[in-house]
Amino acid sequence: MASPLLTPTNKPQTLTTIKTKPTTLTTTSAIPPPQQQQPQPLRRHFLSLTAFILTPKWLFPVNPAFASSDEEYVKETEQVISKVRTTITMDKNDPDVPSAVAELRETSNTWVAKYRREKALLGRASFRDMYSALNAVSGHYISFGPTAPIPAKRKARILEEVDTAEKALQRGR
Repeated sequence: MASPLLTPTNKPQTLTTIKTKPTTLTTTSAIPPPQQQQPQPLRRHFLSLTAFILTPKWLFPVNPAFASSDEEYVKETEQVISKVRTTITMDKNDPDVPSAVAELRETSNTWVAKYRREKALLGRASFRDMYSALNAVSGHYISFGPTAPIPAKRKARILEEVDTAEKALQRGR
C-alpha cells in the first residue's frame, strides 16, 4: 500500500545534497583563564568566618514571621465566634439580616486571610473547627443569598463546630 504523503510522478527525481559550510567557533569570555586568577588570602576567609560567628544575636534578631501574637488570635477568633452565633441565630424576618451577613462575610474573610498561612495555627483544633464553620456559613450565603435561612441541620453542625472551637481556644489549642 502506498503512503498517502508520496505522490506518484512520471519520472523519478534525484534529491539534491545539501553541503554544509564549515564554521569556526570563537568564544570570548569575561572570566580569565584559571592560571590568571589569584587565590584569596586565607586571612580574609578567617576574618569573615570569625565575624559571622561572633556577631551578637541581638544585633540581627531572627523572628518568625507571624501575622500576630497568640493573644490577638484568641481575641479575634472569639469575636468571629460571637458574630457567627448572632448572625445565624437571627430571625429570618429581621430587616438587619443582609447587613449582618455582609459584616460576617467581611470579618470571616479577614480572619481567614490573616491566619490561614500561619504554620503554627494550622494544626490547632480551634483553627480547624473555626475554619470549617466559616466555610459552611459563607458557602451557604454564597449559594443561597444573604436572606436565605440556614437549615436546622446545618445550623446545628455550625454551632457545634463553633462551640468546640471556643473550648479549644480556652484550652490553648
